[in-house]
Parts: sequence; C-alpha cells; structure tokens
Amino acid sequence: MALQQLTDEQTRTWTRAQKDQWWFEKVYRGDMPQLTLRAAATGFMLGGVLAATALYIGGKTGISIGVGLTSVILAFALFRILAAAGLGSDFTVLENNCTQSIATAAGYMITPLTSSLAAYMLVTGRIVPWWQLLLWMVVVAILGVLVAFPMKRRFINEDQLPFPEGRAAGVVLDALYTGQAAAGMFKARLLVLTTLYTGLYQLVISDGWMRLLQFKLLRLDKWAGLTEPWNFQETFDVYYYTAAAKYQWWIPKILGTDLRQLGLRLTLDAAMFGIGGLMGIRVATSCVLGAFINFAVLAPIMIQRGEIKSYIAPSGALIKISRGEIVNQWALWWGVTMMVVGSLVSLFSKPELFTGALKALRGRRDAAPVSAGQDVLAGIELPLWISFVGVPVFSVIGAWLTHEFFGVPWLLSFISLPLIFVLTIICTNSMALTSWTPTGSLSKITQFTMGAIDRTNPASNLIPAAMTGEISANAANLLSDIKPGYMLGAKPRQQAVGHVIGIFSGALAAIPLFYLLFLPPNKEGLRSTATIVSEQFAMPAALQWKGVADLIAKGVSSLPASAVISMIVAAAAAVTFEVLRIRTKGRFPISAVSVGLGVVLPPASCFAMWVGALIFWWQGRRHTTPGTKGHDFWVDGCEPICAGLISGSALVGIGNAIVNVLLN
Repeated sequence: MALQQLTDEQTRTWTRAQKDQWWFEKVYRGDMPQLTLRAAATGFMLGGVLAATALYIGGKTGISIGVGLTSVILAFALFRILAAAGLGSDFTVLENNCTQSIATAAGYMITPLTSSLAAYMLVTGRIVPWWQLLLWMVVVAILGVLVAFPMKRRFINEDQLPFPEGRAAGVVLDALYTGQAAAGMFKARLLVLTTLYTGLYQLVISDGWMRLLQFKLLRLDKWAGLTEPWNFQETFDVYYYTAAAKYQWWIPKILGTDLRQLGLRLTLDAAMFGIGGLMGIRVATSCVLGAFINFAVLAPIMIQRGEIKSYIAPSGALIKISRGEIVNQWALWWGVTMMVVGSLVSLFSKPELFTGALKALRGRRDAAPVSAGQDVLAGIELPLWISFVGVPVFSVIGAWLTHEFFGVPWLLSFISLPLIFVLTIICTNSMALTSWTPTGSLSKITQFTMGAIDRTNPASNLIPAAMTGEISANAANLLSDIKPGYMLGAKPRQQAVGHVIGIFSGALAAIPLFYLLFLPPNKEGLRSTATIVSEQFAMPAALQWKGVADLIAKGVSSLPASAVISMIVAAAAAVTFEVLRIRTKGRFPISAVSVGLGVVLPPASCFAMWVGALIFWWQGRRHTTPGTKGHDFWVDGCEPICAGLISGSALVGIGNAIVNVLLN
C-alpha cells in the first residue's frame, strides 16, 4: 500500500475529527499483526544489543547514535531469510515497525548513563547502586511516555507535523514491503559483512581476546614461552615510538611537550570511522578543528606558562601531564562554554519552537472538541485517563526517588517538575520540525535554575536537570517513533506498550555494561569513580555536565585567569559561529557545539572521525547518480556500512572488557 497523506489545504482546513476519520478509513490497517510475541521478543533482543553499542559509542564520543533504521533492516532481513528457509512466516510491516519502536526506545536509555548520572558520580565520588539507577531511569522514561501521549493527537493527528527522522523510517519500511526488498537485502548484507570484518579487526587489536586465545586456548605461554600476548596496536604510532626508544630516533614535540602527552596519536579506530560517516563532514571538521586548536596550539602554550602542570596524587605519586589532565585542569572550561553557548544560541534562534510550543499549550481556537461518540479512534488510541492519572503518580514517585537516592531536597525535586511540561513541549516541537532534540541546552536551563537556588549540593542541579532532560527527550523521541506507525496505519496503543518494553530492554542491557565498562572492579573487587573517564572512554557529555556543576558550585572566580579569558573568547566565538550559520542558512561550515566537543574528545578520535567523514563525503561527490553501483554502495549504503563499523567494533570491544574482567 503506497503511503497516503493529507494535502496542505486539508491539513489547514479540516477538523481533527475529519482527519481522524480519513486516517481510519484510508490508512489504518485494522487487525494486521503488530505487537506480536515474536515482534516483542525481536525488538527486546535487538534493543538490548543496540543499546549496548550505543553505550559504548556514547562513552567514547558523547554522541547518541540512532538505531531505528538499523533495527528495521536487521529485522526485515532476519525474517525474510527465515521465511525463505521455511522456518516461519515473514514479518508484516507493522510487526517490523513495532520492533523498531522497541529497539529505538532501548537505545534512548543510555543517555543519562553517559551524561548526567556519570557526571553525578564524578562530582560526588559516589557510585550509585545498580538497582537505584534502574528504578530511577525506568520511572523517568515511563513518565516521558505518559507525558507524550496527550500531545500525540495534537502534533501528529491534527497538525500533521513532519517528524523527519520518523518519516524517514516510515518511508524505508514502506519501500521494503512494497517492492524494494532487494535494496533492503543489499543494505542488510552490507551491514552484516561490515560488522563481521570490523569484528575480526577488533578481535586482533583486543588484548583480552588475544590473551584468552593465546594463553588459555593455545597455551603459547607454556610451550612458546610468551610472557605477553601479541595483538595489533590500534594506536599504530606505538611502533614508531618503540623503535625510536631503541634506536634513539627523533621524538616529535610541540614547544617541548611530547605529542603523546598531548594525545596527538594516530589510531585505526573503526567505530570512529563509522561515527564520522554518520555525522558528516561539517560536524567532523568542526570537531577536528577544536582538537587542533586546543591540543596543538593552546595546550602547549599553557603547559609552557605553567597553567597546566603535573601534580601529586593522594597516593604520593607524580601524575605527569596527559590529555586528560589538560582537559581537567584548563581546557574543559572553554570547551564547555563553546558547547553550552552554541547550543543555547541555536535553540533561541528558532522562535518557531517556542511559538509552536505556546500554540500547543493553549490549543487552536478553531479546533472543535471531539466527543467520545464521534471519536473513531477511541478504541485504538492510548486512553488519556492513563496519562492524567499516571503523570501525577509517576511525578511524585520520581521526586521521591530523586530525594531518596541522590539527596536532592524535596522542595527542589517538586520545583523542577513544572519545567518538565514546558521543556517537553519545546523539545517535541523541535523534534517534529527538525529531528533535533535540544536536550543538552534545555537541561542546562534546569541546571542553572536549580543551581541558583542551591549551590552547595551538586545533586540539586544535576539530577533535576537530568530528570527534566530525559523526560522531554523520551517524550519527543516516542512521538518521532509513533510517526511511522501513523503513516503505516498502526495501533498507537500497541506502540506505547512497545515503547515501554524497549525501556526495560535498554535499561537491563545498559546498566550492567555501564559498571563493566566504566566502573570495572580492581583485583580486590573494589570500584572507583576514577575509572569513569579514561583514555578509551573520554565521556565528553559527562564532562560537560560536570563542568557546569563545578562552575555553579565554585563560581568563575575559582578558575585561573587564562581559563576565564578563554571562556569569554569561546562564548564570543560560539555566538559568532552560530549567527553566521543562521545567516547563511546552514552553509557556514563550522559548528560551535562540535568545536567544543573536539576539546574534550581525544584528538586521535576526532581525526579518525574526520577521516571517516571525508571518505564518505568524497565518495558521495564522486557517485552522484542514483542507481549506479557506486551510489548504491557509498551513498545509499552509508548508514548500514557505518552501523556495521560501529556495531562490530562495539560488540567485540564490550566482549573484550568482559574477558578482561573474567581473566583478572
């Protein structure tokens, strides 16, 4: 069935009752299987796997990767193969859509783990018990679902807003099940093969896997006398430095500082290549520009001036200058300023987000109420009474958990609740128009507001901001997921249930991995928040949240004068960049937020992302003709290839962390 939609004239002049009647008669697919047991199970399993990869990438880059289209392609290919082998029937388009809703909901669950909650642990030094994380995250996410559904019929049914990302998923689903199955299977093969080859490469560079293979399975330590397992070095300039130490070769330095201390290394990180391909050349170039300015220009100058220095750890050991110390001691402040100011300017430059939010709050004057007797969708929409009862109940539960688990005063927990509804409207309107959820900038509004009331307790600004940010993001993302279901004629009630299934899938997969990857136990079985940020996992989103919390607690006067000057310059530059981007209608090539991201990311990762973006950008310029092999591979195949690079690297990397814990 070809996708049908209302004309602009019909959208503008019809009442909501007329639009609902049209959808019920023309689009709704009746009793076509949707939230079946196999769809729920497939979505639950795919959601867990994709949430794990998203957590791995979030820890490395602070970027939330989309998993919707990846889950669509995988589910389509899996059941098409099973059907061809006579092992079951093919998925219906609505079953696939439901699987996609579950998987994407699972992917959203990792965001607080790599941002606000990690920042809370960094600031307080307290490791939150897993069961507290689970309860808090699930309650907050379900509250997002309950807040979203009263807005669903306004934004989707009545206003017919585009939700570009959700619409893209609907178009892909329709294409796969109405004549473009071959193209779908080609993308699935690209995804699977790229994942396999990347996984093999990641296996070769993994110390844990190689130790397991060479020492535990092949026993090379016994009969070959090996003391350390061999593995290919991902940071491959280590081969040069090893030879340089042996043969007294030249060691590259900037103003007397070793490039290795600055983090200027060469890496073959497959996941970063994939991230670069997805983010595009503009964002990747901005990231590498921020890394170059900070680590190749400013950091060597500040080290020479003594603004960044070695320090004595509590254990008495001398901690030499490293990339992490450069960020923590000095660079974090101007990097965070770039990200916060850039995101706020970008947010407030879109007045339609706020006018649309006000319009949604007050309702259109010409919108006639729909009585229960006239409502043809009453039997398939989620009943509004569930939200009207559930929102107050879960709000109180959320405030209580925030107080009990994190020590946020009751008053501040409840004061932050009204912000939820305002920020959710803004966030949803933004997602509906641009596929962008400005949770970073919106959460800073809550963080600064709560911080102005209570500067002494970092949890008072971190956790309420996390709560408002996650609720608004979950609500906006849920409506984006419902959009393809609306296009394809799905039951909204079953999509809501699917989203809740995804919440549990993502939480159950991501929380244990969070402790494994970022809080691994030492030989005595003890965990420390000092391991959350490492050379492998830069945790840039968490550092941004921590930077704002530290600034609220200590004030600008506690910073070195050079750091304050850098913040002022960064704020002015961020405003300039965003104004130029707005004036040129997006053609200005530099993104202030991405420049700031490049400051807190390892420069080697920024360069790898830029190389990946450059390859796909260049190949896209070479292969512009649809239908050619080059276009099919590099342009249409960009997303599955990048998803394969990310998935293969992340899944084997997670396995390597598990192996290391078991071997130790």
